[in-house]
Amino acid sequence: MNGTKEAKVNPAEEILKSLIGDLKDLAKTETIVGAPITMGEYVIVPISRVSLGVGAGGGVGESDGKNAKRGGSGQGGGGGGGIRMNPVALVAVHGSELTVHRLGAGGSLGRTVERMPDVLETTLEKAFDLWQGRKVKEEKQGS
Repeated sequence: MNGTKEAKVNPAEEILKSLIGDLKDLAKTETIVGAPITMGEYVIVPISRVSLGVGAGGGVGESDGKNAKRGGSGQGGGGGGGIRMNPVALVAVHGSELTVHRLGAGGSLGRTVERMPDVLETTLEKAFDLWQGRKVKEEKQGS
């Protein structure tokens, strides 16, 4: 050797850099503000909330020769990451008018979707009552 110490690479640091780089590629502006969707005279733009998580760990071990059973040296590392995307709103553009529809329990679209079972049940009950009423009328007229 030439007398200089060889710099040790920290495996956790390298893994973390790689993970963060990959996740940054996923969490671009285009991920949060989705591609516009044209529907007739409307343009719909989805908006999402993006959450990122990352973790890494690693270590380097060297034997001091005192414990032969656990002797040896080496290094190891590992990591993981994840991304979660939740749609939170739709932006509707019609001509020069822009409307934001929040999704979820608090939003107008969310409330509409939440009420759908009740609205559907009421509508079906009324339709059934109308159908029964017509059936009763037809029976009375046929007698």
